[in-house]
Amino acid sequence: MTSPTADADLTGTYDLDPAHSRMGFVARHAMVTKVRGAFTEFDGQLHIDGQDPAKSSGQLTITATSIDTGVQQRDEHLRSNDFFDMPNYPEITFTSTAVERVGGDSYRVTGDLTIKDTTKPVTLDVEYTGSALDPMGNNRIGLEATTTVSRKEWGITWNAPLETGGVLVSDKIVLDIDISAIKHTDG
Repeated sequence: MTSPTADADLTGTYDLDPAHSRMGFVARHAMVTKVRGAFTEFDGQLHIDGQDPAKSSGQLTITATSIDTGVQQRDEHLRSNDFFDMPNYPEITFTSTAVERVGGDSYRVTGDLTIKDTTKPVTLDVEYTGSALDPMGNNRIGLEATTTVSRKEWGITWNAPLETGGVLVSDKIVLDIDISAIKHTDG
């Protein structure tokens, strides 16, 4: 656990560093394996209140077409109306609504996730992984976050039945996020 002095030092506004962050997800495929992917284009900002984490907040905007699972044909299918309908809904957004410290460096962040013009509340389990002064003189913090969502809640319902039972794509999707954020400097 960080000391109160260290917590106070974290207070400030931070920009996400996309080059050192990952907006990932995991879906079960054919009921037997996991497919991992990520969105590679995003930006966001955090306001951290080290003394009173409940006053902290964050927002994130993801460019939906930046989805990358490592297989071009699958990525194109995910961009289509069967899944994200990216020509009509080019962005995915998250805006926090509450931050709660649950112990040590663990937090619960609740917010509004908007996909395909549908907004639903989600709760992320967030772990503060540390802070550092990088070689360029930037103050950085690290965070890891996870949650599991039902894609059906956002109208993403396409699927295909399997002959052996079950479906091709799981409804439950794990969001797996690693954040490196750079603190704004005074002046």
